[in-house]
Parts: sequence; structure tokens; C-alpha cells
Amino acid sequence: MLQSNLFVLSLFPYLGFLWFITRSRQMPRLALIGFYMILVFVGITIPAGIYSKVTLGVSLANVDWLHGGAEFFLTLSNILVLLGFRQAVIDKKADASPVSTAK
Repeated sequence: MLQSNLFVLSLFPYLGFLWFITRSRQMPRLALIGFYMILVFVGITIPAGIYSKVTLGVSLANVDWLHGGAEFFLTLSNILVLLGFRQAVIDKKADASPVSTAK
């Protein structure tokens, strides 16, 4: 099986994952945006890879400025997921803490 075919096939389970977590309404909003940003990363990486192969004659991994630009979107999505879950944990702790009464 070709690597590109495997890549395309892997998108279907991920789209299913996004569909289910969106419908569940239990995912922190910022984390959900982060998971959707991975699609932006994929959408940027594919043309960048094609450009590097066709125009420059090398794989994307060998063109630092282009590879770094594409990887920025993966980093951004990871940060959004992290901040979303961090906020959810903070909110959960705040809800669970007993209310103190001032005297």
C-alpha cells in the first residue's frame, strides 16, 4: 500500500472522531478548535510537500523554512488542545472546591 493511500485512509477515522466529539458537546471548546486545526495543518502540509517536491526537487522535510511553516500549524493546534483541557481542569476544580463562608 502506498504511503499516500494510507494517509488518505487515515483521514476518515479522524473525521469520524471530530464528528463524534463535536456532537457530544463535552469537549472543551478551545480543545475542539485545536483538534480542527489539525485539518488546517494537513491542508497546508500537502501543498507544501507538493511544492517542495515539484519545484525544489526534494522532500518537505529537507526544506527547513517550508517545513517549519507547515509544522507551525501543528504546534498551534497542540497549544489550543492543551489550553482547552487546562481550562477544563481549572473549571472542574473550581466547581468541586467547597464554598468558604467568611465570618
